[in-house]
Order: sequence, then C-alpha cells, then structure tokens
Amino acid sequence: MSVFAGLVEQLADLLQPFFHASAAAAAIVLFTALVRLLVHPLSRAAARGQRARAALQPRVAELRKRHGKDQEAFQKAVLELHTAEKVSPLSGCLPGLLQLPAFFVLYHLFSNPTIGGHGNGLLSHELFGAPLGGRWSDVLAGGDGGGGGFGSAGLVYLALFAVVAAVATANFLRARRTAAGAVASEADQQVPGVGAVTKVVPYLSYFTMITVAVVPLAAALYVVTSTTWSAVERAVLYR
Repeated sequence: MSVFAGLVEQLADLLQPFFHASAAAAAIVLFTALVRLLVHPLSRAAARGQRARAALQPRVAELRKRHGKDQEAFQKAVLELHTAEKVSPLSGCLPGLLQLPAFFVLYHLFSNPTIGGHGNGLLSHELFGAPLGGRWSDVLAGGDGGGGGFGSAGLVYLALFAVVAAVATANFLRARRTAAGAVASEADQQVPGVGAVTKVVPYLSYFTMITVAVVPLAAALYVVTSTTWSAVERAVLYR
C-alpha cells in the first residue's frame, strides 16, 4: 500500500508546477490513464473476439437448424464451436475485472488515516476545495466547504455526476444501436449467462453515479476517468 502511496505522491510532485493545489487529483487521473494503457491490449483482444463471434454467425445458424428444438444440445454445440475457434464469449469482461485492484488500492489509500504506521499525507490534498479523502455525504452534510452541497466541493461532485451521466447516456445509446442489430450475437445469447449480461451492460454506466457518490473523491476520480476512457476506447475499437 505504501508503494502506491509513494507513486501517487511522486506523480503529484511532478505535476505540482502545472496543477498546483490539485496536483494530487491530476496524479490520480494520470495513474488511471497508465492503468488503462496497460489493460488496452486486452481491450483490443476483446474487440477482436467480438468480431470473431460475429463471423461465426453463419455456423451458429447451421447448428440451430441441425439441433432444432433441442436447446441443450444447441448450447453445447455453440460452446464447442467457441472452444474449437478459440473464441471466449466472456473475454470482454477481462479489462474491467483487471482494473478492480487499482480501484481498491485508491479506495484504501484515501480511506485510511495512516499508511505504514505514519499519518496519511494524501488526505490533505484537495480538488478545488474538495478533499480527495472526502465523500459526497460530507458535502451534503455541509462539511468540507460543501455549503450544503452548493459550495466549491459540491460543484466538483456535480461536475463528476454530469460527466458520468453524459458518458452513461452515450454508452447506453451506442449499446442499443449495436445490440438491437441481430449481430448482438445469437451465439452470445445461447451461451449460459452471457445473454443476461448483455442486457444489463448498457445500464451499468448509470450505476457508476452511485459509486461516485459513496466512495472517497480520489476513487471517484479513478472511476470517472476510467469510465470515460472506456467509452472513447469502445467507440474507436468497435466502430
């Protein structure tokens, strides 16, 4: 944990001449970008996997004709086809899962008053008056300069909510356009569990607003930056 705290502090020191009091917040955004760059090859692989699954549609249609109403045999045949072609229907979940450790690290860094037996200096950093270790509930309670939710700290959260809402809406509209087309993959719909996941995914970005509201501001910055990155990345990779 102290290693990551040192990394954030070093990044903040590097960015201090450019962002001044908000250098630590900028460091978190940069840290998030570095994490996303590391995960990007998996995102590209997930995009290739989706195109590969789409290419299998004619063969999936043949399997459906062959097995008729025997749904169990059809699903087994689809899974065998995916295995033979080395296509994983769940590969798109990997990039998101691998980001969770970085999120939890930031969450704990800005939730603990001490790190390695010493005071947590990261908690003294702010973003436009909003403490990086604070939460939206603190702002609503009138603390942390929130002014009952309408002070400088409150405006920071309103800006984050606005970004999340915009990204979530863009993701939702895009997901509806692609998933409404029959290429939302019949194969995926017949793999156990994947159909349900596909239906839920367009709404997940809206739940990000809840996450932003309850976690420390530092972790919220990570979530907002990562969510925005994902939206842009998907728009480029899946165009």
